[in-house]
Amino acid sequence: MRKNYKSIFYYIGPIIIIALLMTFLNRNITNSKEITVNEFIKYIETTKVKEITEEDGKYIGVLKDKDKTNFEVYISGNLQEGFYDNYLKDPIENEELTFSMSPKTEGSLLSFILPTMLTIVIIGVFWYVIMSQNQNKGGSSTMNFGKNRAKLIKDEANPVTFSDVAGLKEEKEELSEIVDFLKNPKKYVDIGARIPKGILLVGPPGTGKTYLSKAVAGEAKVPFYSISGSDFVEMYVGVGASRVRDLFKDAKKDSPCIIFIDEIDAVGRKRGAGMGGGHDEREQTLNQLLVEMDGFGKNEGIIVMAATNRPDILDPAILRPGRFDRQVFVGIPDVREREAILLVHTRNKKMDPDVDLKAIAKTTSGFTPADLENLCNEAALLSARNNLKSIPKWIFEEAAIKVVAGPEKKSAVVVEKERVLTAYHEAGHAIVSRLLPDTDPVHMVTIVPRGRAGGFTAFSPKEDRNYQTKNGMKHELITLLGGRAAEYLVLDDISTGASNDIERATKIAKAMVTKYGMSEKLGPIMYGSDEDEVFMGKDFGRIKDYSEEIAYEIDKEVKRLIDEAFSKCVKLLKENVNLLHKLAKVLLDKETIDSKEFEKIYFEYSEEKDLEEPPKTLKEIQEIERNIKDLLDGDSEMESE
Repeated sequence: MRKNYKSIFYYIGPIIIIALLMTFLNRNITNSKEITVNEFIKYIETTKVKEITEEDGKYIGVLKDKDKTNFEVYISGNLQEGFYDNYLKDPIENEELTFSMSPKTEGSLLSFILPTMLTIVIIGVFWYVIMSQNQNKGGSSTMNFGKNRAKLIKDEANPVTFSDVAGLKEEKEELSEIVDFLKNPKKYVDIGARIPKGILLVGPPGTGKTYLSKAVAGEAKVPFYSISGSDFVEMYVGVGASRVRDLFKDAKKDSPCIIFIDEIDAVGRKRGAGMGGGHDEREQTLNQLLVEMDGFGKNEGIIVMAATNRPDILDPAILRPGRFDRQVFVGIPDVREREAILLVHTRNKKMDPDVDLKAIAKTTSGFTPADLENLCNEAALLSARNNLKSIPKWIFEEAAIKVVAGPEKKSAVVVEKERVLTAYHEAGHAIVSRLLPDTDPVHMVTIVPRGRAGGFTAFSPKEDRNYQTKNGMKHELITLLGGRAAEYLVLDDISTGASNDIERATKIAKAMVTKYGMSEKLGPIMYGSDEDEVFMGKDFGRIKDYSEEIAYEIDKEVKRLIDEAFSKCVKLLKENVNLLHKLAKVLLDKETIDSKEFEKIYFEYSEEKDLEEPPKTLKEIQEIERNIKDLLDGDSEMESE
């Protein structure tokens, strides 16, 4: 709070001083009032004037009232003749007022300009201080537009090194060459090698690209300039290019060093793709960056590192040798890397002995390092919320589900009909997945609402998969449609609860046909562009790369795959309807079951021949629906009569 007061006085204080100074300089003028000649004559005739001073046709007087009010009046040359004899001579001789004359003076130049000069100097100093303060804070003032906004990390007490980066063994080996060059450049120069000028880190969000670049600077023990791609671009043309020049100018002073540009796609997109042609601000910034990296000048000892998750939209000129010579892909960690990352993020956390990080790593397939860090933090928060001294195993499992699907909404009011529908829906997913070969085992089934979902079925992958087969994708389609098939088969109705399942199934089926060439009818051909990014300039006049006839065949193939998956799903559930009823009953009773309970139910009832009766609540709901239907049918008949 004290700092805020100081800041306020810093800006308002000079304004107050200027106001006081102007008041002091003009106090004589502001305390006098101008009057007319008639009023002046009336004051003299009524002996209200105490004293008068004449100065070059201007009469300055003081009245005899209590406040001794000052006044001034200007009498032109025509009136001055005879004015003294007619109005002032008798009162002066009778000593009714005091009269004096001030000699006419031209006045020195300094006396005229001194007040104005003082005001200008004070305002100038005040403005300079404000602008300087904005520059020191990195503000976007007019004097600071062309300055770079890079954050310099230099001589840190505890720098980030490769030992702090879990996993990424091959990536660290690739970058260790850069570190060795920054430490021993002579070794490479003597043999005639040219170190890469730029390293582009490519990978999904949250995989540790920025952290890895900091580790390179920490290992090499060199200055590290960090800046975001969006920090270059401003609304004023030419500012971004100026900031690029200023950044490399500062980096040359600290050479050898590393410049890291995060989210480089903000300035490195393909040129000519926007409405501004080649003259917009972003493209000028990119042109200057290309020149600085491999132009006529030399940037020896400066390594430029950049990170992006969209390498497909970068300009080809920035990816050629001499600019970003090397691309390092930082992907999703595998099971061993996830275990190592969990060890790093749990070093300062108290955990129960039953916590098995290896098992957690197996159940978190597809998690990025950022997701795993969030998982460990959520587990710690949940433990503190439950007043626990350490983190137990079940907290970690709950945190993993919370990260993926959101927290449980146990207090949500759910009508019984929706509970039954959700139970059969989730049971359908779990059973179909269990019956199909080469599918992930069920980890948990719940009908407690989470996020926007009324229920949730979690699967635990046995191993990390880099590729998917055609049969595997077909089985995934069947599993996704398990909930809709269960509703259709048992409840004789369908709901909107399967909308997300249908959306995902449609995307998979369309990718099988148009992207992966898995349609026997259309063959191994890719239809459509793989680029998701739409550039406004390129989008005008774009021609579809396949005919309307092919589009019709694509729609037919996608529908065929979905229909086949749904038919297979209904068939599987019909053959195991006893298991479906039993699992739905258990879910309605317990709301949540884990993998062990699910496997027990599966083995206990999967071989039974007799169909088990549906839950009592389901029978009651179906009876009510039949009664309502009969009532509506009766009303319709009466209206027709």
